This record gives sequence, C-alpha cells and structure tokens, in this order.
Amino acid sequence: MYQALYRKWRPLKFADVIGQKHITDTLKAQITTNRLSHAYLFSGTRGTGKTTCAKILARAVNCQNPKDGDPCGVCEACKSILDGSVLDVVEIDAASNNGVDNIRDIREETRYAPSAVKKRVYIIDEVHMLSVGAFNALLKTLEEPPSHVLFILATTEIHKVPATILSRCQRFDFRRITPDDIALRLCEVAKAENINLTDGGAKLIARLADGAMRDALSMLDRTAECQIVDENAVSQCIGILGSDDAVSLMKAIEQKNLAEAVQIIGDAYDAGRELSGVFDQLLGLIRDMLLVKTSKQDVSSMISPAYTVQDVNVLSEPVAASTLIAWSNILQQSQSRLKSVANRRVEAELTIVRLCNMGGESYDTLTGRVEALEKSLQSGIVVSKQSIPEPEKKQMPKPHKQQVEEIKEKPEQKVGEPWQHWSKLLNQLAGKINIGTLTCMKSGYVRAQIDGDKLLLFCDDDITAGLLKAEPTKTRVQTAASELEGSQLKLRIYEPNQKKMKQEDNKSIDEILQKAQDLDIEITEL
Repeated sequence: MYQALYRKWRPLKFADVIGQKHITDTLKAQITTNRLSHAYLFSGTRGTGKTTCAKILARAVNCQNPKDGDPCGVCEACKSILDGSVLDVVEIDAASNNGVDNIRDIREETRYAPSAVKKRVYIIDEVHMLSVGAFNALLKTLEEPPSHVLFILATTEIHKVPATILSRCQRFDFRRITPDDIALRLCEVAKAENINLTDGGAKLIARLADGAMRDALSMLDRTAECQIVDENAVSQCIGILGSDDAVSLMKAIEQKNLAEAVQIIGDAYDAGRELSGVFDQLLGLIRDMLLVKTSKQDVSSMISPAYTVQDVNVLSEPVAASTLIAWSNILQQSQSRLKSVANRRVEAELTIVRLCNMGGESYDTLTGRVEALEKSLQSGIVVSKQSIPEPEKKQMPKPHKQQVEEIKEKPEQKVGEPWQHWSKLLNQLAGKINIGTLTCMKSGYVRAQIDGDKLLLFCDDDITAGLLKAEPTKTRVQTAASELEGSQLKLRIYEPNQKKMKQEDNKSIDEILQKAQDLDIEITEL
C-alpha cells in the first residue's frame, strides 16, 4: 500500500530533523548525560517537527543502545515503539480526548511501572485543546510524576496553554524551516523517489510551504506524477498563478488596465485556481516589491525565488511604497471576505476593480497619498482632470429697450466662469506652499471659478480643502491670485458637496457688511 511521502520520510533520529538544530542538540546532550526532564513542551507552527521529535525522544529514552543521544533503531525497544506494539508509549490527540475522565485515566496508569520498556511516555498532541477541568486534573501529576513516567506535550497555540502548565514543563520553541533547507530536503527526497524535480520547482514549493516541511512533502506528492516538476507544473497542481501570470496581473493593475486584470482573474478561476491563493501570491509579490523599493541593502536573497530581482525592480519602479501598502490592505480585506461570500469570483473581480480605481480613502495617511501623487507625476502617468461644469442657463424674460441700454452701459461678469489664470497661479505657487497641497491642486482635485471679486475654489475631498484652508497657505494663494488678477480678490474654499451661497444670501451679507462699515465695526473673517 502506498504511503504518503511525509510519513515515509519522517525522520527516525535527531540528526535527520531539518531546521531545529538548536533543539535536537539540547535533547541529545540531555539523553547522553542522563539529565532528562520529567515533562517537555514543544511549541511551534504546523509541520516543523514537534511530533517527530517527541517520537524520537520516546525511543531514545527507552533505547537499549543509544548512539550519541539518538536511538539505535535496531534494538527491540526501538522496533516495538516504532511499530506501535508497546502499550507503555501512548500518543494522545487532545482535540478528541480533552475531558477530565481522559486525564484521570492517564493519572491512574502512571501508578504502574512500564512492562516492556524503561519509561512510560505520554505524548499529548495539541494540548491546548484540553478543557479547564482536564488541565487542572493534569497539574499535580505533571508537577511530580513517578520517575518512570515522561510527559511530552505539543501545541501550535502556546498562548492557550495555562501558565501553571508552562511552569511545570521544559519548553522548546520550534522555528519555521527556511525555504533553502526545505528545497534541499525536497531535492533529496525527489532523487530517492525518482521524481524529476527542478531547482525552480523545489524553490517554489519551499516558498509555498511557509516553513512547514510536512506541507512541502505533501505538495511534492501532488506533483509527483508530472514528467517534469517545474514551476509551471507546481502552479497547475497546487492551484496558483504562474510567475509570468502574476507579473502580468501586477502590470495590469499598475497601468489601471481593468479589462486585462479581470481577464487574468477569470482565466485563473476557470482553470481551477484558488482565488485566495492567487491573492496570497499577489501579496507575496507586493512584499518583494516593497523590499526592493525601500531597502538600501541588497535583498536579492530575501525575495521569492519565483521572480528575478530585475523583474521586481521593473514592477516597483513606477509605484509608490504607500500605494503598495494600500494594495496589500485591500487584498487582505478581500481574503477575509472570500471565506464567507457566496460568489467568490465576483468578490475577486470587485477587488481588482478597487485596486485599479483606488481613491484617496485607501491610503492610511495624507503623506502616503501625496507620495503616490508625486510618484504618478514623475512617472508620466496621466492624471485625469475633472472638467469644470458649465453654469446652468436659465430662461430669462426678454428685457425692455431701456433695460438693454443699461446692460450695455454696465456689462456684468458671468458668475461661475472658469478662472483664466489658474495654470499661472500653480506655477507661481511652486516653492511657496506645501508640496502636498500643490500636488493636489495640479492633479485636478481643485476647480477654480471667478465670481466678481471672489475666487471660488471647489475641492473634491475634505483633505484637500483642509490643506488649502491652513495658514499660511490660504494667505499666499490669495496674494498670488490677486497679483495675477490685478485687483484684490477674496478667497472662498468649498468642501465636497458644499454649494456656493445663493445670490440673495450674498446680498444680505453685503448689507450687513455695509452697516458694520458705517458703524466703524472691523470685520476680520467671513
């Protein structure tokens, strides 16, 4: 019967454990000097070797001829423990045996000496799943067990284990295995199993395994039937985008090419790709782009092996770091929603729409938004400027001849007419006001209209309006505008959805100002 690779290639001695030398050396030294603890606690993420080390330790303490702390593997005790025929070495899954009665049974068994080996060993996996009552029942036995009993606890969520348990155990923290170590081990296993695994395929599997050797061997098992296990074979079998497709998708998002980006997502969905895995792959690419863009040192060894440093450099050049961070936030939010939405494809496509049409609200800070605007201008990306709406034309009754003559004598300036000196004002303000404010004005977030002796600035968002209202920016804008107009202008700044006051309201205010002037009352701000 076929045996899965992660079971077939489970290490049988400490020397075979990958990436946990700091733990295996300590355990071997304790066995050699006979300074074993009565209880051990192994913590770490899945697939890092916790249960494997626990089983090796159980054989090593009972081995009749240990070699430098490792079990010999040939004595009767090693063989019987390995095939599971010894009842004195018990492996318990705390997820399904988490009650008080299960722990009481263990406590009763510890009274009796082992029948076939030196020590009675209890391996309790996922110990954090025990109930409160079960933990309390375990406390006394764990603190002062008989000399012939050894407890080995394993958990992936150390924060859920009570402090009273932690203080009674010797704790070892298992690290995530590095991608290089995983890739090297995969090549060794593939060679022994006659699997045609390329270096690129091994590195891609190692990156996807996220530090778990068991996950990496399971992925290799899934791709073993391919003639050549390279990057493309791994991408198809695991259900992720190929490196070229991921780069193409990122380029489409950068260029705001919504049609192409949605097409790539649709093709991935039709090919059976896991959409959350596609987004996770994009997050990994964004992480590499941020490293290359923000680090002053060489980070070529830290980026994903699926991409070259040149490709990542080209991708990251036209994008601001704040934009990459905003993209990562949108992708992470979408990944959370993908777990529960009814239509995953629609959610993924809507996420792509948000990435291609990202507004200022997606940035965490104003500085980030300004940085993105400056980067867009430097890269030559065209920023669409909103057109100034024409004022509504109202049907007016035909005037009498006398009224026409009066109008000719005193022409009235059109209300809401676009200001002709706007581009000159932007050039004149360079170096005089905050660069963020000037960038927002140049990028089309402000529309200027002239109304008599008033310059009206309509802002598309609250942030831009706040920047313009701040001093000394407001005073400098007003002064520069007055110089260009050739007369003193009053500056009015309007926030989004804030309409200009009606003419009747203006007339009433003018009357109040006139009365205040007659009474010698100074008006400093309107």
